[in-house]
Amino acid sequence: MTDNIVWVLTLCLLALAALLVLRRRLPVAFWWLVGYPFVALRVLTTYRATMDACGLTVPASAVRRATARVIGREAAPVPPRRTLPLPTGSGLVMRLRMATGQAPEDFTASADRLRHAWAAHAVHIRPTKPGWLELRLIGWDVLSDVRPSRRVQRGGPLTLPMALRDDGRWHVRDFRAVPHELILGATQSGKSVYLRNLLCGLARQRVVLVGIDCKWGVELAPFAPRLSALADTSDRANELLDALLEEMEARFRLIGLRSGLGADAVLTSDVWGLPDEVRPVPVVVVVDEVAELFLAASRDDEKRRDAMVTKLIRIAQLGRAAGIYLEVCGQRFGSELGKGATMLRAQLTGRICHRVNDESSANMALADISPEAALAATSIPAERPGVAIVGDSSGGWSRARSPHLTLDEAAAVCRANSALVPELPRLNAFRPAVAVESAGSASPAAAAPTARPVTE
Repeated sequence: MTDNIVWVLTLCLLALAALLVLRRRLPVAFWWLVGYPFVALRVLTTYRATMDACGLTVPASAVRRATARVIGREAAPVPPRRTLPLPTGSGLVMRLRMATGQAPEDFTASADRLRHAWAAHAVHIRPTKPGWLELRLIGWDVLSDVRPSRRVQRGGPLTLPMALRDDGRWHVRDFRAVPHELILGATQSGKSVYLRNLLCGLARQRVVLVGIDCKWGVELAPFAPRLSALADTSDRANELLDALLEEMEARFRLIGLRSGLGADAVLTSDVWGLPDEVRPVPVVVVVDEVAELFLAASRDDEKRRDAMVTKLIRIAQLGRAAGIYLEVCGQRFGSELGKGATMLRAQLTGRICHRVNDESSANMALADISPEAALAATSIPAERPGVAIVGDSSGGWSRARSPHLTLDEAAAVCRANSALVPELPRLNAFRPAVAVESAGSASPAAAAPTARPVTE
C-alpha cells in the first residue's frame, strides 16, 4: 500500500514538473491543454455574478419582473448576452450583445476588473458592429517571448506582419493602407530589430529599397546587397531625394498618359490602377537617424536641411499615388529638425514609438493620436527591449513587440535575395558598390531564392 502511494505521488510530481516545463517552453500548448478549460469554466460559472459586480447588468424586463412576482422571487439583473468562449492562440474570445442603454465605454472602463475577476493577464474590449462587442481574454504575457509569424499572408504585396500586439493579434504593416511611418526609439530600445524585420520582409518581395543613413551607412550597410540606392552623407542624401522626386514626377506623367488614352481606358489616380505590364515597381525609402540627416552647423547647412525637409514633405504628400513610401526612423523627432518638421510628422500617419529618452519625443510621436499612448510610451521598461506603442491616425493604439532578429540573420536574408533588386535607372548612380559586386557574382541558384515566412 505504501509503495502504491509513493508511486502515485511520484507520478503526480512528474506530471506537475512536465506541466511547469510545458508552461515555460510551450505556453500555447499549455494554454490549450490546461489554461483554456479552467478559464472557460470559470468564465461560464461566474459570468452573471461578475457582470453584476462590475455594474454591467441592466434591470430585468417587465415580463421577467411579473413572472418573478408570480413565483415569489425577485427578478435578478440581466447581464449582456454572450456567445460561448472560443479558444485562441493566446486566450479566448466571446461576443457580447449590449443591452439597451449600454455603451462600449462601460465595458472598456471595467476591463481591469474583469481581468482580476477571471484571473487573466489582460482583457481587451473591441466594438465590432452596433450593439455587439468582442471580449478577448489573454491568458499570459504574450510579449514576454515573441516568435516569428509563420502564418500565410493573403493581403497582397507590401503587407507584412511586423509585431505581436498585447491582445494576441499581429500588427500588420500595410503600405497601401498606411503609406508612411515614423519609428522612434532610444539606443537599445528595439528600434533596429523592428527595422531589420521590415527590411527582411521587403527583401523577399519585388520592391525597390532605398536607404538614407547619414552615419556613414553603418546601420544600413549590412543590407546593401538588396538596396537599390544608399546615401551615407547629407550631400548624397540631398542628391538622392532629387532623383526620387524625378522618379515620382515621371510616374505621375505615366498615370496622366493612361488617363488620356481614350474613353474606353480604365481611369486611375495611382500606380496600382495601372496594368501589370506598365506598373512601376513600388519604392520604399528608409531614412535612418533622421536627426543626423538634418544636423546644421552653418547657414549653408540650414538651407540644405530646409530643402531636404521640403523634399521629404513632397514625397510624403504625393508619394502614395506614385508608389513611393517613407519609413522615417530616429532616436528623437522634434522641432529642432527645422521648418516643416511638424508638417512632415503629420504625413507620417503610422507611428511606432519604442522606449525614448525624453517625453517630448513620445509626445511628438503619439500625442496627436492619443495622450494615453504617449504616456504609455514613457513607461516602457528598459529591460523589455522591442516593446513599442503602435498607433495610427484613427486614434487607436496598442503595445506590441517585434520578434528578435540578429543583424547577421537579417544581412543573410538580404544577400540571399540580392537577385531580386529591381532595375531603376534613375537610382543607378546611388547603387552601393557591394551590391553591384554581389549582383555580378550571384550564382544561378541565388537568382531564385526560396520563399519563406515574412518574419522567419
